[in-house]
Amino acid sequence: MTGAPLSTRQRAARLLLWAALVLAALLQITRTSFTADLSAFLPEGTEPRQRALIEQLRSGVPARTLMLGIEGGDATQRAAASRRLAAALRASGLFEQVSNGENDAWSEAGQWLFERRYALSPAVTPERFGPAGLRDAIDETVSLLGTPAGAAVRPLLDRDPTGETLRIAEGLIPARAPRSEQGVWVARQGGRALLLAIVRAPGADLDAQALAIERIRHEFAPLAREGLTLLLSGTPRFAVDSRAQIEREVHWLAAAGTLLMGALLVVAFASPAALLVALIPVASGVLAGIAAVSLAFGQVHGVTLGFGSTLIGEAVDYAIYYLIQTRGQGGTGWRRWLASGWPTVRLGLLTSVCGFAALLFSGFPGLAQLGVFSIAGLLGAALATRLALPALMPDGARGMGARRQLGRAARAGVAWLPRTRWLWPALGVAAAVLLWQRPGLWEAELSSLSPIPPQELALEASLRAELASGEGGGLVVVQGGDAETVLQRAETAAARLETLVDRRVLAGFDSITRVLPSVATQRARLASLPEPAALRTALADATRGGPLRAERLEPFVAAVAAARQGLPETPQSLRGTPVAPLVDALLTQGSDGTWTALLPLQPVGAALDTAAVQQALAGLPDTQLLDIGSELRRMYTLYLHEAGVQALLGGLGVLLLIAAALRDPRRVLATCEPLALAVLLTVGGLAALGQPLGILHLVGLLLVVAVGSNYALFFDLLRGRPADDDTLASLALANLTTVLSFALLALSDIPALSAIGRVVAPGALLALLIAAACAPKPPARL
Repeated sequence: MTGAPLSTRQRAARLLLWAALVLAALLQITRTSFTADLSAFLPEGTEPRQRALIEQLRSGVPARTLMLGIEGGDATQRAAASRRLAAALRASGLFEQVSNGENDAWSEAGQWLFERRYALSPAVTPERFGPAGLRDAIDETVSLLGTPAGAAVRPLLDRDPTGETLRIAEGLIPARAPRSEQGVWVARQGGRALLLAIVRAPGADLDAQALAIERIRHEFAPLAREGLTLLLSGTPRFAVDSRAQIEREVHWLAAAGTLLMGALLVVAFASPAALLVALIPVASGVLAGIAAVSLAFGQVHGVTLGFGSTLIGEAVDYAIYYLIQTRGQGGTGWRRWLASGWPTVRLGLLTSVCGFAALLFSGFPGLAQLGVFSIAGLLGAALATRLALPALMPDGARGMGARRQLGRAARAGVAWLPRTRWLWPALGVAAAVLLWQRPGLWEAELSSLSPIPPQELALEASLRAELASGEGGGLVVVQGGDAETVLQRAETAAARLETLVDRRVLAGFDSITRVLPSVATQRARLASLPEPAALRTALADATRGGPLRAERLEPFVAAVAAARQGLPETPQSLRGTPVAPLVDALLTQGSDGTWTALLPLQPVGAALDTAAVQQALAGLPDTQLLDIGSELRRMYTLYLHEAGVQALLGGLGVLLLIAAALRDPRRVLATCEPLALAVLLTVGGLAALGQPLGILHLVGLLLVVAVGSNYALFFDLLRGRPADDDTLASLALANLTTVLSFALLALSDIPALSAIGRVVAPGALLALLIAAACAPKPPARL
């Protein structure tokens, strides 16, 4: 195609339009928040109970709980250190609750419970405050005076002779509490003091979580100088460390990718000017991707930015094709490229976009971000190539660099590879047989997405076991449209669970209703309290002949009279009270307004008898049992299946697009054969290496199809014509940059990135080799 070169005005207009688009993206990015919260790679949940579980993992108490251990020294030193550290952390104001087994730490909560004992005690009934009921209750309380519990009972005897406070306290004692020694929690095997700290800030506020962790280390520093060692674990620690790791990886990947691609381009073009021009589509694509994700999600995840480093390798392909294939005369090379090269690039771009589009519907927000970033980034890079590069280098890069040698090597490879055409289907059959015989190839574990080192996970498991925090993994989820409905349903569920405790099917369970009964229950209990005159009469009968005189219990009469005038407690009235952390841990309101009560279960043995629990809860509305580990695995398996369907749809979209472009079933089949073999051999290779596969590997296979379609289309569109050295050099260089950029990703310590890199790097190389081997007709010039 011939024509006049671009005029100065036309060049300026193109560059101004490109600059305006870049400026718009930059303005959007300046308003963008960046996050490294790995909860973006948790599934959204398709059922109410799943959404409640995921919401707890993202922002509930588990997301704010730190577990601490103190080792070194002797038992006395560790106990003293535990008390000093706990006191300092409580005084910091950064923690909602710090527990280390000290009774004094619960004094405020205990006072609150004592003052509301008649609304909270499940023993409060009209019969209990009659003469017979009072006599039995007082006799039981008095009998405790000679036991170890007597020290706690004696100060309360005149005000609480019926023992309601003790009954409430018994209900709050966990079935499996840490062992105490010298007044603090210690490991069962000794040698370690234990603490539990709940950060006040929301779990999603990683800056606040980091500040709390730093405060712990700061307060422990003087103790470390005494020879003690701090162990620190928990979700906030993992989240903060993961964020720091992601930030380091993003910077490393961006720097390494830029340097590597720059070095390749300098060798290929031997021109600093060509290098700068080649980076324009890359920068434009990255800016477009970040701006699009910001608009779609309101924030950009660090893993998305890390994945964006691969865009350097793919977006630079457009610049490589242009700069090498536009070598023309008098500023018209770009016009020739628009006629011969751009249609192929455009079709390859559309197939890539079609493949990435499957990610948009993922149930993992992080994967959806990757899809938006990739599509917008590729479109931005292609637009910059089409718009800005003709204005800057209308005849491409004039310097040859190593392109001549690269072109000759590529031509030799294209000449030789058809001889191996029989080999690739044979390897494909072998891979298929291997995959058929390999059970459990696809990994159904969310932990496969976690960058947390195994030793850190082992420490977390050790501390959790010692603190008996979530040991059994069973959770009863009760939901409803308002708090009162949920509390009433939780009371019914708790009553049924109590029967399992009595039968020793359960060791115990926690329930919000022990601290916050429903309003209806509170009112019924308060209505059971007699008026002062009636209570005095009943006390006179109840204490006749007993060790207590009725006159001594006048504080009890006053307390009952005051309780009769009290108002029921609600979630709103508990804000800012000492028991608020307990309530927040077990009663939450979701973003959709739904209320959820959580009843953690403690099994008698190592495993929960789920059948017995489900049978006990049968028929209760909106009440379900969750085995947390099993539920997370089930959710991951569900989303793995969903991702598989989406990948197939993405691949089908690529196929339909190729079919629409080629309009020849034989050509379509010949074009898709290399893609299918590349995918099969990539999966087979990973299986042979013993690599379990997950959702992100599936995403990588989709990218192999999207990227590999460009190479297959290239050889098809040659239609037997010989390819010149420049064209082959551009193809080889483009593949090299793509493979190397994803190889860098494979070296990442972040599983979400390395999994994709380990699939796409070999897959893209295989796609090119097989496409050349299976080309419909060898080029004439070989």
